[in-house]
Amino acid sequence: MDRKASLNPIITTTLFIFSFTGLIMSNTIVTAGACSPKKSGPVIATTPLITFLERVQEVALKTYGHKGFDPKLYVDMSLKQNLSTTVAAFDELPRTANGSVSVEELNGFVEKYLGGAAEDLVYVDPVDFVAEPEDFLPKVKSPEVRAWALEVHNLWKNLSRKVSGRVLEKPDFYTLLPLENPVIIPGSRFREVYYWDSYWVIRGLLASKMYETAKGIVYNLISLIDEFGHVLNGARAYYTNRSQPPLLSSMVLDIYNRTQDEDLVIRSLPALVKEHEFWNSGMHQVNIMDADGTNHSLSRYYAMWNQPRPESSTTDRETASKLSNNCDKTQLYRELASAAESGWDFSTRWMRNESDLATLATTSIIPVDLNIFILKMELDISFLAHVVGDAVTAARFTEASQARKKAINSLLWNAEKQQWLDYWLSDSNASKEEVYTWRLSGQNQKLFASNFIPLWIELFNSDVKTVDDVVLSLQNSGLVRSFGIATSLTNSGQQWDFPNGWAPLQHMIVEGLVRSGSKHARCVAKDIALKWIRTNYVAYKETGAMHEKYDVEKCGGFGGGGEYVPQTGFGWSNGVVLAFLEEFGWPEDLKLNCS
Repeated sequence: MDRKASLNPIITTTLFIFSFTGLIMSNTIVTAGACSPKKSGPVIATTPLITFLERVQEVALKTYGHKGFDPKLYVDMSLKQNLSTTVAAFDELPRTANGSVSVEELNGFVEKYLGGAAEDLVYVDPVDFVAEPEDFLPKVKSPEVRAWALEVHNLWKNLSRKVSGRVLEKPDFYTLLPLENPVIIPGSRFREVYYWDSYWVIRGLLASKMYETAKGIVYNLISLIDEFGHVLNGARAYYTNRSQPPLLSSMVLDIYNRTQDEDLVIRSLPALVKEHEFWNSGMHQVNIMDADGTNHSLSRYYAMWNQPRPESSTTDRETASKLSNNCDKTQLYRELASAAESGWDFSTRWMRNESDLATLATTSIIPVDLNIFILKMELDISFLAHVVGDAVTAARFTEASQARKKAINSLLWNAEKQQWLDYWLSDSNASKEEVYTWRLSGQNQKLFASNFIPLWIELFNSDVKTVDDVVLSLQNSGLVRSFGIATSLTNSGQQWDFPNGWAPLQHMIVEGLVRSGSKHARCVAKDIALKWIRTNYVAYKETGAMHEKYDVEKCGGFGGGGEYVPQTGFGWSNGVVLAFLEEFGWPEDLKLNCS
């Protein structure tokens, strides 16, 4: 079956461009309403199937109640009959005054007309999995740690999936996108592949010598760029309106460094250039004039969506219910989706009022980490272009990386704090040409682990003096806790805040410190990594699972907060543990218990 043809019935996306005068859709102008042009932007249309499944989600909440309710479950369901028949049957269900349906009636409808949320993917044995790979984690000397590492390695089999043949036969019955190659899913409610998760999954696969599986993941993500112009948040029809932190170039580079596979580079480069354009054009691009009058261009998160996220529709409507103005609600929905694009959904990092999620302002923030990821993308593309002899592309992206480095140093670096700080835009200091004027007060002085992500790349970790100063700032920040690096210092109840620690943040900071050349930085990195390994191990032994996030205050404590219950599996946690064990090992005489 032709892949492009198989996708078209599922996703018929139309780009809606909002302007002050109206809404342009192809050649048709539709009135956009009275919302300020400051609160407008592109919107990618949804599909009739998703719209219907959101209706099912809403009725299910009214019928079953909030306890144990997961809205994502309903938009991951599939059809057993065509959509018109299913909608007609749903509309005939008897409703109560509040719109609910009896549990018996709804259960009967779901059983007859809808397929289960996990039926669109099936288990598949990875082609390159072996129970104990040759030369696996040679620095691990402890038999206890090696046995556990092999159990974590074995989890790749549990998380390996391929698209069911039924999806390929009737793609318009599913919200899952029919990717060609097997995938590694994060686990639990995350039943599909996710963009930035895949980087740390791949780091673990490389430690497990599973190179073909890693390449297959990359080729899947490239196919999304070919189809949609960017890597989607995840491989679902309802994720077409946003991306996630752009780490595809890092995946390609790391696989190439292990395999020397030039064909991978040749196939990847055009997609990487296209992705770079996505993040450096339209609403993602922001121009800022620094204190010396020099103009710079940096990037922000900006979802192409202004309605409740389908996978969290009932939750988003509840969040917006306190707002009386429809334009404010529309903007909040974009901010929620843009925070999801950041991967940090949700955090006080994006909120004007730390206690109120409805004050999200993600699109008004120039994030440190996003611009580091794009800078790394530029460096990676330049390197990969050199590999295949494309000197023109290499020079172009070297120049782009130098410009972005200058912008980051000029606009985000704070010499007093020895950290890089997110920058908050202000409508009041933008010119008519949308060039913002930098002001020191725009830097967010609050502490987040993202303030230290620049250490991950060579341009910011090659100067030992600077690294040692930044490490001292990190050590004095309060973020480094007993069992890892906290995401922030604010205990807001949101999952990307204190006391949660996340595998990706530990890994980027630790790896940057290791690569810096500073002996002190490597010592600090090793201490953080061993603490992280230890708490992952204890939690695994106590619960029998790897977790999505961990409580950095408690040995073996897994994280909580946010809009869903704690998840297990878990792709990126597995990958980071294996990557840390590959780098640091574990001596035979070092104990793993909490003390």
